[in-house]
Amino acid sequence: MKPALILWPALVLMLWTFLVLVQVPIRRFHAVYRQRVVPQDFLHGESARVPADVALPNRVFMNLVEVPVIFYALIGFFFITGLVTPTAVALAWVYVGLRLLHSLIYLTYNHVIHRFAVFATSNLVAIALILHLARLLP
Repeated sequence: MKPALILWPALVLMLWTFLVLVQVPIRRFHAVYRQRVVPQDFLHGESARVPADVALPNRVFMNLVEVPVIFYALIGFFFITGLVTPTAVALAWVYVGLRLLHSLIYLTYNHVIHRFAVFATSNLVAIALILHLARLLP
């Protein structure tokens, strides 16, 4: 198996993270344009006046740069050590799919139980990646 295959899931998640990040200024500028908020509401992040639909992409972005940091490290460890296996690549893709699904739930109908179930499952997949790597180490 080509070790570089493990990089594709990470690249997809990175691209998705930036696509979510683009939503932050779009929603903020739109809210200012519609006079739902004033620019000063963003002076120190987001004030209490910022509507939930405007603040939401920022929270989703934050989710995409918290736990996924561990995922990115794991991808790097697999690649650097040359211990990339089909199982590692499959788990990486499952993790990315779950993170995308988590973001989509958050940005659309935002059902807390569904969102939590996908989030928790993605964390279990990350743990499975950790255990898989640990098993492969000499």
